[in-house]
Amino acid sequence: MVNKTLFALDFDGVICDSAVETAITAWKAAQEIWTDMENQPIADTQIQAFRELRPRLEFGYEAILIMRLLQQETDTTELARHYHLHLDTLINDDDLSIDALKDAFGQTRDRQIQKNETTWIGSNPLFTGIAEKLKTLEQNDWFIITTKQERFVKRILQGNDIHLDAARVYGLDRKLDKQTVLKQLKASHPERPITFVEDRLPTLFGVLENPDLQKIKVQLADWGYNTAAERKVAQDRKIEVIGKEQFLRR
Repeated sequence: MVNKTLFALDFDGVICDSAVETAITAWKAAQEIWTDMENQPIADTQIQAFRELRPRLEFGYEAILIMRLLQQETDTTELARHYHLHLDTLINDDDLSIDALKDAFGQTRDRQIQKNETTWIGSNPLFTGIAEKLKTLEQNDWFIITTKQERFVKRILQGNDIHLDAARVYGLDRKLDKQTVLKQLKASHPERPITFVEDRLPTLFGVLENPDLQKIKVQLADWGYNTAAERKVAQDRKIEVIGKEQFLRR
């Protein structure tokens, strides 16, 4: 008997298309930090610019910095090319704390939920077909591994009538990187093959380069927050690039 595959799924960019909500939440959080943004509404062009930059983002708090840099009219091509340099410079110049940025981002989301949870969930749509697919999976066949705070993941899933045990959601709260989570899953499910579906290419590179994770199958979700150039690099590196229809059929 062949053991069933255990799926480890990223959330934003694989399950949920949260780019617009992330941009708006980050802008609101930035308005609390920089007073010159206080009465300035976010523009559609800034949301679109954030979507273009979204493949560079790893942690939610970075969105606050991106929106500040866009408000300061930083060129998007320049920002994408020297992403970490721009973020680090802003953090240092404005004496910011990463922990404080994380708290600000989460607290801003909490206020949006308190104001109107239905609207907030609606601003975090699942990619077409994903909700139906997840409802067909057995509880013991999948986990979520994300850098998003777990309470937000749970609300979005519940709002889409998807019920996953809280212990199967590994989020920012646990302070574990994705490689560590995969090691834990591998150790606790030694008999099952594991497939990790992620939309961020550098994350997959990290898994491939980890000698303890060589048996983990990795797949790049082409419907998520990555670029055509990244998908080409993935294929050149023999990383399987999958389309959404392929994922839905499995």
